[in-house]
Amino acid sequence: MYARDNASGANPPQEQPTSAQVEAAVEAFRMLSDATRLRLMWLLASGEYDVGSLAETIAVARPSVSQHLAKLRLAGLVHTRRDGRRVLYRARDVHVCTLIGEALFHADHEVSNIPRHQD
Repeated sequence: MYARDNASGANPPQEQPTSAQVEAAVEAFRMLSDATRLRLMWLLASGEYDVGSLAETIAVARPSVSQHLAKLRLAGLVHTRRDGRRVLYRARDVHVCTLIGEALFHADHEVSNIPRHQD
């Protein structure tokens, strides 16, 4: 990039992310790069589910769903709460929900030949 490229102000310089921020983002993307985990997160972005409901909805065995949820929880992408004997899972916060939504909306453009949004 040349010094004059930024003269128009079209893309003001942004503060660089810290190494810790980059590593946290890489870990989140790593967790979301698995198809089963992405499907789980899509559901969890819209509400709370227990393991059995998730397993049935995405047609994956309960033990596998439990293992994926444990990884997502350790990565800080999923929040849990107890409801009697059940554990309910949901996406941790609005940032995670937005990330999931945007990733899948981007994918929809890729596979459906939907025109790109302009800046």
